[in-house]
Amino acid sequence: MEVFTATVDAGSLTAAAARFGITPVMAGKHIRFLEQHLGAALLTRTTRRQSLTEIGRRYYDSCLQVLREVERAEAAAESLQAAPRGRLRVNAPVSLGSTMLMRVVTEYLTAHPQVDAEVSLDDRNADLVDGAYDVFVRIGKVSASDFIARELQPYEMVICAAPEYLARAGVPRMGADLARHQCLGFTRWRKGGGWEGLRPAASGNVSAPASRLQADSGAALRTAALQGFGIIMQPKVLLAEDLAAGTLVSILPTLMPKPRPVHVLYHRNRRRVPKVACFVELLIRRFGRESRSA
Repeated sequence: MEVFTATVDAGSLTAAAARFGITPVMAGKHIRFLEQHLGAALLTRTTRRQSLTEIGRRYYDSCLQVLREVERAEAAAESLQAAPRGRLRVNAPVSLGSTMLMRVVTEYLTAHPQVDAEVSLDDRNADLVDGAYDVFVRIGKVSASDFIARELQPYEMVICAAPEYLARAGVPRMGADLARHQCLGFTRWRKGGGWEGLRPAASGNVSAPASRLQADSGAALRTAALQGFGIIMQPKVLLAEDLAAGTLVSILPTLMPKPRPVHVLYHRNRRRVPKVACFVELLIRRFGRESRSA
């Protein structure tokens, strides 16, 4: 279509061929291909001049509209490559998403005002292949050949309590001591996890303590722990600021299960999309495996 319209505009195959860096013979083949495809002549040619047929005139006008749309599409694609824009959809577990991830999301949106973000927090892990999200954060081992996985800081658990609780109830020194303490229960722990999943210590076996207070929200249990109601076990990322401020104190570190890997995942065919690539790189800078960010 481009060679055809250029031939009409320039008035000759030779001039059109020069514009595209091809020979006049090749330009003529382009025109003949269109005519064979359409089953109609587009140009009438003599030794001195060429002119459009009636079908050629209508086809020329249509080609101009199509080529303008192509130019607009290419310009839009180039602008998308120049700067992130559009809607970024992210899925992550609740604790990581409400803390670490949201810090990065707000920083990212501040830096890129042409991007909107939609964040879905769900511990059930949304399907990677349903196309609903651009970026996923996952805890544990991942295996998805169509996705690029980049490692973030590991997912660590921590046991802690408010100083006033420990002053009142005493500091547990071994796992067996937990049976005499008020331990806060998290109802979303899988069977064999949580308090039951603590590693045995040489100084005493761990028995699952009874929990007078249980909740399905780590943030709710954090509030109870800060009020001095009992001992909490939750992700370190959720309690990091409280530990740094001294409003919660870490205890029994040898009982904690091994940290689990965390990855950010995105589909291979979206690795060059600016809104995805820029967000992932910022997340890696702030919370990558080698990052020291809190």
